[in-house]
Amino acid sequence: MSDFGLQLDDPQAQGSGRSKQYVTFLVGDRVYGVDIKQVREIKQWSPTTALPNQPHFTRGVLNLRGTIVPVHDLRARFSGEMTEATENHVVVIVAIREQTVGVLVDAVSDIVAVSSDEIRPVPSSAGEGDTSAISGLVNTDEVMVALLDLASLFGTPGFETL
Repeated sequence: MSDFGLQLDDPQAQGSGRSKQYVTFLVGDRVYGVDIKQVREIKQWSPTTALPNQPHFTRGVLNLRGTIVPVHDLRARFSGEMTEATENHVVVIVAIREQTVGVLVDAVSDIVAVSSDEIRPVPSSAGEGDTSAISGLVNTDEVMVALLDLASLFGTPGFETL
């Protein structure tokens, strides 16, 4: 269970068949989603320990029950603008490949079930930025959710974890 009452081990939240579950969260006025199977924990923001020579979007590291976890600011990653983190912000702890990483976001909003036929491709935006970290788009309750491919996002040059 997370700090925010989301039961990540709830059988209804695991999905079945062609449907997948996504944890959705806000960064500014944009809504993103990640596969619930990658989410390990959701924590309230607490200050991190900064390390030298890190990418501009790396906030630092935190000690999560004895494991040192790098924390990356998703707003800074996408727009270059650092989040002015407060106690209202959260860190989504995710597993990517064999690493544990924290992602700073404004708020977690929901767990949504999405069938594969609801996911739309990302339109090509010739020369207007890299969208390779977005695996698809889905409409939920009149909101467009950009589904993130964390392996792609964390595998891009300059986004190496510690």
